[in-house]
Amino acid sequence: MKNKQLGNTKLYTAPIIFGGNVFGWTLDEKQSFEMLDKLFDLGFHTLDTADVYSRWAKGVEGGTSERIIGKWMKSRGVRDKINLATKVGSSMQQGGEKNISKTHILNAAEDSLKRLQTDYIDLYFTHWDDNKTPVEETLEAYSELIAAGKVRYIGASNLEANRLEKSLTASINKGLPKYQVLQPEYNLLERNKFENGLRLLSEEHNLGVTPYFALASGFLTGKYRKEADFNSSERKIFADKYLNQRGKKILEALDKIAKNHQVSQAAVALAWLINRPTVTAPIASATKDAHLDAFKEAIELKLTAEEMDLLLEVSN
Repeated sequence: MKNKQLGNTKLYTAPIIFGGNVFGWTLDEKQSFEMLDKLFDLGFHTLDTADVYSRWAKGVEGGTSERIIGKWMKSRGVRDKINLATKVGSSMQQGGEKNISKTHILNAAEDSLKRLQTDYIDLYFTHWDDNKTPVEETLEAYSELIAAGKVRYIGASNLEANRLEKSLTASINKGLPKYQVLQPEYNLLERNKFENGLRLLSEEHNLGVTPYFALASGFLTGKYRKEADFNSSERKIFADKYLNQRGKKILEALDKIAKNHQVSQAAVALAWLINRPTVTAPIASATKDAHLDAFKEAIELKLTAEEMDLLLEVSN
């Protein structure tokens, strides 16, 4: 499995990054440990989580995913073999406000380190923008964390192009830490926001790009084709907006290409992302061994130029 470098960092990752939002949500702690063991054995050593995961699920507190990952790393003694990414900026309470002030970041980082049972975070993301904190203040917080050895590199997720550009400019002009990785929402169903602005910035500043919702909350697996297919209210909220003519055309194209290569629809959707310009590695989650099979298929799959063009056409 060939690894890719994450921007200008010294971190390398497999072509797919595992998303830890499932830990404590659709996988309990025992199941999460089993999944993490399988991932590790397969060579997927980059984990992406956030302090807030998975607060949206009924009965699940924010911080649950981090606690599970931390407990697993300690029990297996593998912290030095894991590239660990987590995020800051969301509220840990339902209905709370986003916050990327210096005080909040410094406090939240300490909380994440405790939950993760580690003394450093490899890649620390601004999860959401509060649209009021000066970009310099946010970057100064990261500067302190980096100087203290608590964070190695920083990344940005869900920042609008203008705020990301201001941050990158401030890094250059004021000697502040620079975002090295961009984590946008990007998949066959969600293309415009990244392709119209953020992609150009990532190219200009040599940012690694690790898209989240690579499978559009499971819709691109082909599992959801009618309302009755949704098995939970949380999943329905995420994915039912794609049950329209465009979504159906994309699924039809995935079906055709998957049949041609004898792979899953998920593998085709992931392979499309892996082969898109500027993308380093998409983020995807799994709850079953069959999902991991799709990861392996995607990495090995060679889509033709015609197949890539077909997917671009139907997803316009």
